[in-house]
Amino acid sequence: MAGLLVIERILRDRQGVWQQVVDDRDLPRLTGQMLVSAMVALAVYGAVLGSFHSVLMALTSAVKLPLLFLVTLAICLPTLYLFNLVFGARLSVRQSLALVMVALTVTAMLALAFAPISLFFLITAPDYGFFKLLNVAILGLSALVGLRFLTGGMRVLNDHGLLAPKREESIAPVSPAVPALVPVGAPASAPAPGAAAPVPVPGPAPRPLPAPHPGRQPYPAPRQQSQPSMTLLYVWIFLFGFVGTQLAWTLRPFFGSPGMKFSLYRDIDGNFYAEIFRTISHLF
Repeated sequence: MAGLLVIERILRDRQGVWQQVVDDRDLPRLTGQMLVSAMVALAVYGAVLGSFHSVLMALTSAVKLPLLFLVTLAICLPTLYLFNLVFGARLSVRQSLALVMVALTVTAMLALAFAPISLFFLITAPDYGFFKLLNVAILGLSALVGLRFLTGGMRVLNDHGLLAPKREESIAPVSPAVPALVPVGAPASAPAPGAAAPVPVPGPAPRPLPAPHPGRQPYPAPRQQSQPSMTLLYVWIFLFGFVGTQLAWTLRPFFGSPGMKFSLYRDIDGNFYAEIFRTISHLF
C-alpha cells in the first residue's frame, strides 16, 4: 500500500525526494515503490483505453501500456547515463533511474486521475476519433507535467554539484625565498670579528592600488558556467518522446477501431504523427 501512495510523498515533499536522490539513500526501495505505483496506474488507464472496443482489448491494453513505458525507459536510460558520464557528471545508475522514475510516476498517476473523465466521454460521446484524440491529449499533458518534475530534479542535482565534474584541489605555487624582515628596534646580530658592519639598503616603497572606476567593481565577478548536462537533458527528453511515440505506433492497437476485429498487433505502416493529423482532419 505504501508503494501505491508514493505519489503523495512526491507531490507533498518533492524537496525531500530530491534530497534522497542526492544522498543516494535507500534508492532501490524508493524506485521499487514508484515502479509498482506507475505500472498499476498505467494498467488501469490502459484498460480504460481498450474498453472502447471490447473487454479483451481492455485487458490487452492494460498490459501493453505499462510495457510501452518500461521498454521506452529501458531503451533511453543508458543514453541519459552515458550523456552524464561523457560530460563529467557524477550521477550513479541508481540516481539516474530514480530521477526518471519520479517523472514516470507523476505521468502515470496524473493519467489515472484523468481516467474518470475519459470514461465519462466514452459513455456519453462514444466517437472513436474524438475518444482517441482526447486520450492522446491526456497522455501528452500528463507527460509534460512529469517532464517538469524531471527538469526540476535535474536542477536540484545541478545545484548540489552532481552534474559538474569533480574539481581537483589546486596546489598553491611556491613563492621565491624572501629575506626575513627585522622589526624596527630589534637588536641586530653582532657581525663577525674583522667583518664590516652591514649597511641597510632601503627597499622600494609599496605602490598604492589603483582606485576603482566609479560604478565598476574593483575585481571581475566570477561567472557561473551552465552545465552541459542540463542541455543534454532536453535532448534526451526529445529522444524519449520520439522513441515512445514510435514504439506506441508499433505496439498498437490500444483503443481498437470499432469497425475492425480484435488483433494483438497491426502491420507497421505510416507513423504516429500522420495518424494524428489524419484523425484531426476527419473530425473537421
